Amino acid sequence: MTLPGEAESRVLSRDAGFTLMEMIIVMAIMGLMLGLLVHRIGLTNTGLSLRGATNELAAGLREARSAAIATNRPVSIAIDPAQGAWLTPGGERKTLPQTASLKLVTVSSQARKADKGDIRFDPDGSSSGGRIELTEGKRRMQIGIDWLTGRVSVASGP
Repeated sequence: MTLPGEAESRVLSRDAGFTLMEMIIVMAIMGLMLGLLVHRIGLTNTGLSLRGATNELAAGLREARSAAIATNRPVSIAIDPAQGAWLTPGGERKTLPQTASLKLVTVSSQARKADKGDIRFDPDGSSSGGRIELTEGKRRMQIGIDWLTGRVSVASGP
């Protein structure tokens, strides 16, 4: 025996909610929309790409210093600001993201041309010294190379 209203509540409870198929369709539509949004906006963050390029160049400079000490020979990193590129101690050419630029300040004896120069590390760990500034839009990063110790430091600009 059922009470009045009890049968109605059973029927309503079966119809309440979404089916699995409806949920799958909604999730598929949301996934497509998110995919289009990511493709349209892109996942690149200028701050991250500039920081990555700065860290890569700083690592190359530190590697050159270590190689100079280990081999007991001077090691140089060639830097081409006009191309936004540099050569690693192993001779591999690295470049900045296309939207970034590079500025080199070094002693005149290390300038090969007006737009190119070297950072040299000596076997005792010292260096020719200098500063490299990388910019992308309003973001700026600086790499400092201490002439006495050869220490490579990275700082964010304003």
